[in-house]
Amino acid sequence: MTVLRFARQSAFSVPCVGNRSVASREKADLGTTLIWRKRRAFASFSSTPPCSDAGDSTGNHAQQVGTTVGDDASAASKLKPSSARLSSARLSIDAHIGPVDLEASGRLTTAVTSSAASDFVKAVPELSKAKLSALVVSTSTAGFLAAGGPISYPTLAACAFGTALCSSSASTFNQVFEIERDRRMKRTRHRPLVKGAVSPVSAVALATATGVGGGGLLLAGTDPVTAALGVANIGLYAGVYTSLKTKSEINTWVGAVVGAIPPVMGWTAATGGSLLDLEAAFLGGTLFLWQFPHFFALSWMHRVDYARGGFQMVPVNDPDGDRTADLITRYTWYLSTVPLASSALGVTSSMFAVEGVALNAYALYVAKKFDDERSNSNARKVFLTSLWYLPCLMTLFILHSRKWKDEEEVKEDGIIDFQAWLHKKASELRHFGREHCVHEIVVAKDEVGSEDKCPIALGKSKAKEASDKGVEVASVVVTNLETEK
Repeated sequence: MTVLRFARQSAFSVPCVGNRSVASREKADLGTTLIWRKRRAFASFSSTPPCSDAGDSTGNHAQQVGTTVGDDASAASKLKPSSARLSSARLSIDAHIGPVDLEASGRLTTAVTSSAASDFVKAVPELSKAKLSALVVSTSTAGFLAAGGPISYPTLAACAFGTALCSSSASTFNQVFEIERDRRMKRTRHRPLVKGAVSPVSAVALATATGVGGGGLLLAGTDPVTAALGVANIGLYAGVYTSLKTKSEINTWVGAVVGAIPPVMGWTAATGGSLLDLEAAFLGGTLFLWQFPHFFALSWMHRVDYARGGFQMVPVNDPDGDRTADLITRYTWYLSTVPLASSALGVTSSMFAVEGVALNAYALYVAKKFDDERSNSNARKVFLTSLWYLPCLMTLFILHSRKWKDEEEVKEDGIIDFQAWLHKKASELRHFGREHCVHEIVVAKDEVGSEDKCPIALGKSKAKEASDKGVEVASVVVTNLETEK
Protein backbone atom coordinates (compact mmCIF):
# COMPACT_ATOMS: atom_id res chain seq x y z
CA MET A 1 0.00 0.00 0.00
CA THR A 2 2.92 2.36 0.66
CA VAL A 3 4.09 1.87 -2.92
CA LEU A 4 0.58 2.51 -4.21
CA ARG A 5 0.24 5.73 -2.21
CA PHE A 6 3.62 6.90 -3.46
CA ALA A 7 2.65 6.00 -7.04
CA ARG A 8 -0.68 7.80 -6.76
CA GLN A 9 1.00 10.93 -5.37
CA SER A 10 3.57 10.92 -8.17
CA ALA A 11 0.94 10.41 -10.85
CA PHE A 12 -1.10 13.42 -9.79
CA SER A 13 1.61 15.85 -8.79
CA VAL A 14 4.35 15.57 -11.38
CA PRO A 15 2.55 16.97 -14.45
CA CYS A 16 1.56 20.07 -12.43
CA VAL A 17 5.12 20.94 -11.40
CA GLY A 18 6.32 24.29 -12.78
CA ASN A 19 9.42 24.78 -14.86
CA ARG A 20 11.37 26.17 -11.97
CA SER A 21 10.84 23.04 -9.83
CA VAL A 22 11.92 20.72 -12.64
CA ALA A 23 14.97 22.87 -13.35
CA SER A 24 16.03 22.88 -9.72
CA ARG A 25 15.83 19.09 -9.48
CA GLU A 26 17.81 18.61 -12.70
CA LYS A 27 20.72 20.24 -10.88
CA ALA A 28 20.67 17.53 -8.22
CA ASP A 29 22.93 14.50 -8.10
CA LEU A 30 22.50 11.46 -10.35
CA GLY A 31 20.46 9.48 -7.82
CA THR A 32 17.97 12.31 -7.31
CA THR A 33 17.61 12.76 -11.08
CA LEU A 34 16.81 9.05 -11.51
CA ILE A 35 14.04 9.29 -8.93
CA TRP A 36 12.56 12.28 -10.70
CA ARG A 37 12.58 10.48 -14.04
CA LYS A 38 10.81 7.49 -12.47
CA ARG A 39 8.08 9.78 -11.19
CA ARG A 40 7.61 11.37 -14.59
CA ALA A 41 7.55 8.00 -16.31
CA PHE A 42 4.89 6.69 -13.98
CA ALA A 43 2.68 9.71 -14.71
CA SER A 44 2.10 8.44 -18.24
CA PHE A 45 0.60 5.17 -16.86
CA SER A 46 -1.67 6.75 -14.25
CA SER A 47 -5.19 8.05 -14.43
CA THR A 48 -5.84 11.57 -15.74
CA PRO A 49 -4.31 14.19 -13.34
CA PRO A 50 -6.19 17.33 -12.35
CA CYS A 51 -4.15 19.54 -14.70
CA SER A 52 -4.51 17.25 -17.72
CA ASP A 53 -6.96 17.78 -20.55
CA ALA A 54 -10.40 16.45 -19.73
CA GLY A 55 -10.61 14.89 -23.15
CA ASP A 56 -8.16 12.10 -22.29
CA SER A 57 -10.39 9.12 -21.54
CA THR A 58 -9.66 6.40 -19.04
CA GLY A 59 -9.74 3.91 -21.86
CA ASN A 60 -6.81 5.57 -23.60
CA HIS A 61 -4.71 5.32 -20.43
CA ALA A 62 -5.71 1.74 -19.96
CA GLN A 63 -4.74 0.98 -23.54
CA GLN A 64 -1.28 2.45 -22.88
CA VAL A 65 -0.88 0.26 -19.81
CA GLY A 66 -2.04 -2.83 -21.61
CA THR A 67 0.33 -2.24 -24.51
CA THR A 68 3.29 -1.84 -22.16
CA VAL A 69 2.75 -5.12 -20.35
CA GLY A 70 1.92 -7.02 -23.55
CA ASP A 71 -1.72 -7.58 -22.67
CA ASP A 72 -3.86 -7.94 -25.84
CA ALA A 73 -7.12 -7.26 -24.01
CA SER A 74 -6.46 -3.53 -23.40
CA ALA A 75 -10.13 -2.55 -23.59
CA ALA A 76 -10.92 -4.75 -20.61
CA SER A 77 -8.76 -2.50 -18.39
CA LYS A 78 -11.66 -0.05 -18.27
CA LEU A 79 -13.48 -2.47 -15.98
CA LYS A 80 -10.51 -2.97 -13.63
CA PRO A 81 -10.61 -1.36 -10.24
CA SER A 82 -8.31 1.64 -9.87
CA SER A 83 -6.02 -0.24 -7.47
CA ALA A 84 -5.57 -3.00 -10.04
CA ARG A 85 -4.68 -0.52 -12.77
CA LEU A 86 -2.14 1.15 -10.49
CA SER A 87 -0.64 -2.20 -9.58
CA SER A 88 -0.34 -3.09 -13.28
CA ALA A 89 1.24 0.28 -13.99
CA ARG A 90 3.77 -0.22 -11.19
CA LEU A 91 4.77 -3.61 -12.62
CA SER A 92 5.25 -2.04 -16.04
CA ILE A 93 7.48 0.70 -14.63
CA ASP A 94 9.47 -1.76 -12.55
CA ALA A 95 10.00 -3.82 -15.66
CA HIS A 96 11.41 -0.82 -17.53
CA ILE A 97 13.32 1.23 -14.93
CA GLY A 98 13.19 -0.77 -11.69
CA PRO A 99 11.44 -0.07 -8.37
CA VAL A 100 11.21 3.47 -6.96
CA ASP A 101 13.81 4.29 -4.27
CA LEU A 102 11.68 5.61 -1.40
CA GLU A 103 14.71 6.06 0.87
CA ALA A 104 16.39 8.39 -1.61
CA SER A 105 13.16 10.35 -1.95
CA GLY A 106 13.04 10.76 1.83
CA ARG A 107 16.61 12.02 1.84
CA LEU A 108 15.71 14.57 -0.81
CA THR A 109 12.76 15.84 1.25
CA THR A 110 14.93 16.08 4.36
CA ALA A 111 17.58 18.01 2.44
CA VAL A 112 15.04 20.51 1.14
CA THR A 113 13.57 21.01 4.61
CA SER A 114 17.02 21.49 6.15
CA SER A 115 17.91 24.04 3.49
CA ALA A 116 14.75 26.05 4.16
CA ALA A 117 15.43 26.02 7.91
CA SER A 118 19.01 27.14 7.31
CA ASP A 119 17.84 30.03 5.12
CA PHE A 120 15.41 31.14 7.82
CA VAL A 121 18.09 31.10 10.54
CA LYS A 122 20.43 33.14 8.34
CA ALA A 123 17.65 35.64 7.65
CA VAL A 124 16.80 36.29 11.31
CA PRO A 125 19.56 38.93 11.89
CA GLU A 126 18.46 40.82 8.77
CA LEU A 127 14.80 40.65 9.68
CA SER A 128 15.63 41.85 13.19
CA LYS A 129 17.98 44.58 11.90
CA ALA A 130 20.63 43.32 14.30
CA LYS A 131 22.84 46.44 14.19
CA LEU A 132 19.93 48.77 14.89
CA SER A 133 18.69 46.50 17.68
CA ALA A 134 22.18 46.51 19.22
CA LEU A 135 22.12 50.33 19.26
CA VAL A 136 18.68 50.29 20.90
CA VAL A 137 19.89 47.85 23.58
CA SER A 138 22.95 50.02 24.28
CA THR A 139 20.76 53.07 24.92
CA SER A 140 18.44 51.16 27.24
CA THR A 141 21.48 49.83 29.11
CA ALA A 142 22.83 53.38 29.41
CA GLY A 143 19.53 54.49 30.88
CA PHE A 144 19.70 51.65 33.40
CA LEU A 145 23.26 52.47 34.47
CA ALA A 146 22.49 56.19 34.73
CA ALA A 147 20.28 55.37 37.71
CA GLY A 148 23.37 54.44 39.73
CA GLY A 149 23.75 51.61 42.20
CA PRO A 150 23.11 49.16 43.55
CA ILE A 151 22.87 47.35 40.22
CA SER A 152 20.49 44.42 39.93
CA TYR A 153 22.13 42.32 37.25
CA PRO A 154 19.14 40.00 36.67
CA THR A 155 16.96 43.06 36.12
CA LEU A 156 19.57 44.57 33.79
CA ALA A 157 19.72 41.34 31.79
CA ALA A 158 15.93 41.15 31.53
CA CYS A 159 15.81 44.77 30.40
CA ALA A 160 18.49 44.27 27.74
CA PHE A 161 17.14 41.01 26.31
CA GLY A 162 13.53 42.15 26.50
CA THR A 163 14.38 45.37 24.68
CA ALA A 164 16.28 43.40 22.02
CA LEU A 165 13.29 41.12 21.39
CA CYS A 166 10.88 44.06 21.15
CA SER A 167 13.21 45.82 18.72
CA SER A 168 13.48 42.65 16.64
CA SER A 169 9.70 42.34 16.52
CA ALA A 170 9.18 45.93 15.40
CA SER A 171 11.84 45.66 12.68
CA THR A 172 10.43 42.40 11.33
CA PHE A 173 6.87 43.74 11.18
CA ASN A 174 8.21 46.83 9.42
CA GLN A 175 9.79 44.72 6.67
CA VAL A 176 6.64 42.62 6.26
CA PHE A 177 4.63 45.78 5.58
CA GLU A 178 7.21 47.24 3.19
CA ILE A 179 8.09 44.30 0.93
CA GLU A 180 7.00 45.98 -2.30
CA ARG A 181 8.62 49.32 -1.43
CA ASP A 182 11.83 47.62 -0.36
CA ARG A 183 11.87 45.88 -3.74
CA ARG A 184 12.15 49.26 -5.47
CA MET A 185 15.11 50.52 -3.43
CA LYS A 186 18.72 49.54 -4.07
CA ARG A 187 19.68 49.51 -0.39
CA THR A 188 16.82 47.19 0.59
CA ARG A 189 16.17 45.03 -2.46
CA HIS A 190 18.33 42.21 -1.04
CA ARG A 191 16.39 41.81 2.18
CA PRO A 192 15.17 38.25 2.90
CA LEU A 193 11.48 38.94 2.27
CA VAL A 194 12.20 40.69 -1.02
CA LYS A 195 14.39 37.84 -2.27
CA GLY A 196 11.89 35.23 -1.12
CA ALA A 197 14.35 33.56 1.25
CA VAL A 198 11.68 33.79 3.95
CA SER A 199 7.92 33.76 3.48
CA PRO A 200 5.78 36.57 4.93
CA VAL A 201 3.98 34.01 7.09
CA SER A 202 7.27 32.90 8.67
CA ALA A 203 8.31 36.52 9.20
CA VAL A 204 5.02 37.35 10.91
CA ALA A 205 5.45 34.29 13.13
CA LEU A 206 8.95 35.48 14.09
CA ALA A 207 7.76 39.03 14.78
CA THR A 208 4.87 37.79 16.92
CA ALA A 209 7.07 35.40 18.89
CA THR A 210 9.75 38.00 19.62
CA GLY A 211 7.14 40.63 20.49
CA VAL A 212 5.32 38.38 22.93
CA GLY A 213 8.60 37.07 24.31
CA GLY A 214 10.07 40.55 24.74
CA GLY A 215 7.00 41.95 26.44
CA GLY A 216 6.70 38.91 28.69
CA LEU A 217 10.36 39.06 29.68
CA LEU A 218 10.14 42.76 30.51
CA LEU A 219 7.01 42.18 32.58
CA ALA A 220 8.50 39.23 34.47
CA GLY A 221 12.01 40.64 34.91
CA THR A 222 11.47 44.39 35.34
CA ASP A 223 8.13 46.14 35.98
CA PRO A 224 4.79 46.83 34.24
CA VAL A 225 5.79 50.36 33.17
CA THR A 226 8.87 49.13 31.32
CA ALA A 227 6.93 46.27 29.72
CA ALA A 228 4.18 48.66 28.59
CA LEU A 229 6.76 50.99 27.04
CA GLY A 230 8.38 48.09 25.17
CA VAL A 231 5.14 46.74 23.73
CA ALA A 232 3.84 50.22 22.89
CA ASN A 233 7.05 50.98 21.03
CA ILE A 234 6.48 47.97 18.76
CA GLY A 235 3.12 49.38 17.74
CA LEU A 236 4.49 52.92 17.41
CA TYR A 237 7.30 51.82 15.09
CA ALA A 238 5.64 49.05 13.07
CA GLY A 239 2.24 50.72 12.96
CA VAL A 240 2.27 54.52 13.20
CA TYR A 241 5.79 55.28 11.94
CA THR A 242 5.72 52.74 9.10
CA SER A 243 2.35 53.93 7.81
CA LEU A 244 3.37 57.60 7.97
CA LYS A 245 6.56 57.07 5.96
CA THR A 246 4.60 57.20 2.71
CA LYS A 247 2.17 59.92 3.78
CA SER A 248 3.89 62.73 5.66
CA GLU A 249 7.30 64.09 6.61
CA ILE A 250 6.13 64.04 10.22
CA ASN A 251 7.17 60.38 10.23
CA THR A 252 10.71 61.44 11.18
CA TRP A 253 9.47 63.10 14.36
CA VAL A 254 7.40 60.03 15.22
CA GLY A 255 10.47 57.87 14.60
CA ALA A 256 12.45 60.10 16.96
CA VAL A 257 9.93 59.36 19.72
CA VAL A 258 10.44 55.64 19.05
CA GLY A 259 14.18 56.06 19.51
CA ALA A 260 13.76 58.13 22.67
CA ILE A 261 11.82 55.42 24.53
CA PRO A 262 14.53 52.71 25.06
CA PRO A 263 16.77 54.79 27.41
CA VAL A 264 13.67 55.70 29.39
CA MET A 265 12.88 51.97 29.58
CA GLY A 266 16.33 51.40 31.05
CA TRP A 267 15.73 54.08 33.67
CA THR A 268 12.30 52.77 34.66
CA ALA A 269 13.64 49.22 34.85
CA ALA A 270 16.38 50.34 37.26
CA THR A 271 14.13 52.53 39.40
CA GLY A 272 11.04 50.34 39.56
CA GLY A 273 8.95 52.33 37.08
CA SER A 274 9.84 55.95 37.94
CA LEU A 275 8.77 57.47 34.63
CA LEU A 276 8.53 61.15 35.64
CA ASP A 277 12.05 61.62 37.02
CA LEU A 278 14.10 64.48 35.61
CA GLU A 279 16.86 62.07 34.62
CA ALA A 280 14.42 60.09 32.49
CA ALA A 281 13.44 63.27 30.67
CA PHE A 282 17.09 64.10 29.93
CA LEU A 283 17.83 60.58 28.69
CA GLY A 284 14.81 60.51 26.40
CA GLY A 285 15.35 64.09 25.25
CA THR A 286 18.96 63.38 24.33
CA LEU A 287 17.98 60.47 22.10
CA PHE A 288 15.08 62.42 20.60
CA LEU A 289 17.28 65.37 19.56
CA TRP A 290 20.19 63.19 18.41
CA GLN A 291 18.13 61.38 15.82
CA PHE A 292 17.48 64.43 13.63
CA PRO A 293 21.08 65.16 12.57
CA HIS A 294 21.65 61.41 12.34
CA PHE A 295 18.66 60.54 10.16
CA PHE A 296 18.51 63.70 8.03
CA ALA A 297 22.14 63.12 7.03
CA LEU A 298 21.38 59.47 6.20
CA SER A 299 18.24 60.28 4.21
CA TRP A 300 20.07 63.03 2.29
CA MET A 301 22.66 60.50 1.12
CA HIS A 302 19.87 58.10 0.04
CA ARG A 303 17.27 60.67 -1.03
CA VAL A 304 17.05 59.25 -4.58
CA ASP A 305 16.48 55.76 -3.20
CA TYR A 306 13.86 56.98 -0.74
CA ALA A 307 12.07 58.75 -3.58
CA ARG A 308 12.14 55.55 -5.60
CA GLY A 309 10.46 53.76 -2.70
CA GLY A 310 7.80 56.45 -2.37
CA PHE A 311 8.81 57.61 1.13
CA GLN A 312 8.02 61.15 2.29
CA MET A 313 11.31 62.24 3.83
CA VAL A 314 12.42 65.87 4.16
CA PRO A 315 15.45 65.48 1.84
CA VAL A 316 13.22 63.83 -0.80
CA ASN A 317 11.12 67.00 -0.97
CA ASP A 318 14.06 69.36 -0.54
CA PRO A 319 16.13 69.37 -3.77
CA ASP A 320 18.33 72.30 -2.73
CA GLY A 321 18.93 70.96 0.77
CA ASP A 322 17.98 74.23 2.50
CA ARG A 323 15.47 72.69 4.89
CA THR A 324 17.66 69.64 5.51
CA ALA A 325 20.70 71.74 6.39
CA ASP A 326 18.62 74.03 8.60
CA LEU A 327 17.13 71.10 10.52
CA ILE A 328 20.52 69.43 11.03
CA THR A 329 22.08 72.65 12.33
CA ARG A 330 19.08 73.58 14.49
CA TYR A 331 18.82 70.21 16.25
CA THR A 332 22.59 70.05 16.74
CA TRP A 333 22.33 73.35 18.61
CA TYR A 334 19.44 71.98 20.66
CA LEU A 335 21.49 68.90 21.49
CA SER A 336 24.45 71.00 22.62
CA THR A 337 22.34 72.49 25.43
CA VAL A 338 21.74 69.11 27.12
CA PRO A 339 25.05 68.99 29.09
CA LEU A 340 24.61 72.61 30.19
CA ALA A 341 21.02 72.12 31.29
CA SER A 342 21.66 68.83 33.11
CA SER A 343 24.56 70.35 35.02
CA ALA A 344 22.62 73.50 35.88
CA LEU A 345 19.69 71.44 37.21
CA GLY A 346 21.94 69.20 39.28
CA VAL A 347 21.33 66.01 37.31
CA THR A 348 25.02 65.71 36.47
CA SER A 349 28.20 67.29 37.74
CA SER A 350 29.69 70.43 36.22
CA MET A 351 32.35 68.47 34.34
CA PHE A 352 29.67 67.07 32.03
CA ALA A 353 28.97 70.60 30.77
CA VAL A 354 32.67 71.25 30.15
CA GLU A 355 33.29 67.97 28.34
CA GLY A 356 30.07 68.38 26.41
CA VAL A 357 31.41 71.62 24.93
CA ALA A 358 34.18 69.73 23.13
CA LEU A 359 31.79 67.11 21.74
CA ASN A 360 29.22 69.62 20.58
CA ALA A 361 31.80 71.96 19.08
CA TYR A 362 32.84 69.31 16.57
CA ALA A 363 29.23 68.28 15.90
CA LEU A 364 28.38 71.91 15.12
CA TYR A 365 31.46 72.16 12.92
CA VAL A 366 30.43 69.27 10.63
CA ALA A 367 26.83 70.55 10.59
CA LYS A 368 28.14 73.95 9.43
CA LYS A 369 30.17 72.29 6.67
CA PHE A 370 27.05 70.58 5.35
CA ASP A 371 25.18 73.88 5.52
CA ASP A 372 27.91 75.51 3.41
CA GLU A 373 28.04 72.67 0.87
CA ARG A 374 25.14 70.19 0.63
CA SER A 375 27.15 67.26 -0.67
CA ASN A 376 26.89 63.55 0.11
CA SER A 377 30.43 63.70 1.44
CA ASN A 378 29.55 66.33 4.04
CA ALA A 379 26.34 64.51 4.88
CA ARG A 380 28.37 61.36 5.50
CA LYS A 381 30.59 63.29 7.93
CA VAL A 382 27.53 64.38 9.89
CA PHE A 383 26.24 60.80 9.90
CA LEU A 384 29.56 59.26 11.00
CA THR A 385 29.98 61.92 13.69
CA SER A 386 26.58 61.02 15.09
CA LEU A 387 27.64 57.38 15.41
CA TRP A 388 30.48 58.08 17.85
CA TYR A 389 28.90 61.19 19.39
CA LEU A 390 26.00 59.30 21.01
CA PRO A 391 28.00 56.65 22.92
CA CYS A 392 30.46 59.31 24.08
CA LEU A 393 27.70 61.60 25.34
CA MET A 394 25.83 58.78 27.08
CA THR A 395 29.03 57.53 28.71
CA LEU A 396 29.79 61.02 30.05
CA PHE A 397 26.20 61.34 31.30
CA ILE A 398 26.58 58.10 33.26
CA LEU A 399 30.03 59.06 34.51
CA HIS A 400 28.92 62.43 35.85
CA SER A 401 25.46 61.39 37.05
CA ARG A 402 24.73 62.52 40.60
CA LYS A 403 23.27 59.08 41.25
CA TRP A 404 26.73 57.54 41.30
CA LYS A 405 28.45 57.98 44.65
CA ASP A 406 32.11 57.48 45.39
CA GLU A 407 32.52 54.15 47.15
CA GLU A 408 35.47 52.14 48.26
CA GLU A 409 36.38 48.81 46.78
CA VAL A 410 34.99 45.98 48.92
CA LYS A 411 36.52 42.58 49.37
CA GLU A 412 34.82 39.64 51.02
CA ASP A 413 36.68 36.37 51.43
CA GLY A 414 39.10 37.38 48.71
CA ILE A 415 36.28 38.15 46.21
CA ILE A 416 36.16 41.65 44.67
CA ASP A 417 32.76 43.32 44.62
CA PHE A 418 32.42 44.23 40.94
CA GLN A 419 29.89 46.98 41.62
CA ALA A 420 32.10 48.67 44.19
CA TRP A 421 35.07 48.31 41.85
CA LEU A 422 33.06 49.95 39.07
CA HIS A 423 32.11 52.82 41.36
CA LYS A 424 35.74 53.32 42.34
CA LYS A 425 36.94 53.36 38.72
CA ALA A 426 34.25 55.88 37.81
CA SER A 427 35.36 58.07 40.72
CA GLU A 428 39.00 57.83 39.66
CA LEU A 429 38.06 58.84 36.13
CA ARG A 430 36.10 61.86 37.40
CA HIS A 431 39.05 62.96 39.54
CA PHE A 432 41.37 62.51 36.58
CA GLY A 433 39.15 64.81 34.52
CA ARG A 434 39.16 67.46 37.23
CA GLU A 435 42.94 67.34 37.52
CA HIS A 436 43.33 67.97 33.79
CA CYS A 437 40.61 70.60 33.48
CA VAL A 438 42.03 73.92 32.25
CA HIS A 439 39.90 75.85 34.69
CA GLU A 440 41.10 73.76 37.62
CA ILE A 441 44.66 74.69 36.67
CA VAL A 442 44.05 78.38 35.97
CA VAL A 443 41.65 79.15 38.82
CA ALA A 444 43.28 78.82 42.24
CA LYS A 445 41.60 76.50 44.69
CA ASP A 446 40.30 77.83 47.98
CA GLU A 447 41.60 76.71 51.33
CA VAL A 448 39.13 73.85 51.58
CA GLY A 449 40.24 72.54 48.20
CA SER A 450 36.83 72.68 46.61
CA GLU A 451 36.42 70.28 43.73
CA ASP A 452 33.96 72.51 41.83
CA LYS A 453 36.14 75.12 40.14
CA CYS A 454 34.83 74.76 36.59
CA PRO A 455 32.85 77.60 35.05
CA ILE A 456 29.42 76.06 35.59
CA ALA A 457 29.91 75.61 39.33
CA LEU A 458 31.70 78.95 39.62
CA GLY A 459 28.98 80.59 37.58
CA LYS A 460 26.25 79.33 39.88
CA SER A 461 28.09 80.42 43.05
CA LYS A 462 29.09 83.78 41.60
CA ALA A 463 25.57 84.37 40.40
CA LYS A 464 24.24 83.77 43.91
CA GLU A 465 26.86 86.14 45.34
CA ALA A 466 25.99 88.78 42.76
CA SER A 467 22.31 88.37 43.52
CA ASP A 468 22.92 88.83 47.24
CA LYS A 469 25.08 91.90 46.59
CA GLY A 470 22.41 93.32 44.31
CA VAL A 471 19.79 92.93 46.98
CA GLU A 472 22.03 94.67 49.52
CA VAL A 473 22.77 97.55 47.16
CA ALA A 474 19.12 97.93 46.28
CA SER A 475 18.20 98.01 49.98
CA VAL A 476 20.80 100.72 50.67
CA VAL A 477 19.59 102.82 47.75
CA VAL A 478 15.96 102.57 48.82
CA THR A 479 16.90 103.45 52.42
CA ASN A 480 18.89 106.55 51.29
CA LEU A 481 15.99 107.72 49.11
CA GLU A 482 13.55 107.41 51.97
CA THR A 483 15.96 109.34 54.28
CA GLU A 484 16.31 112.17 51.78
CA LYS A 485 12.56 112.49 51.53
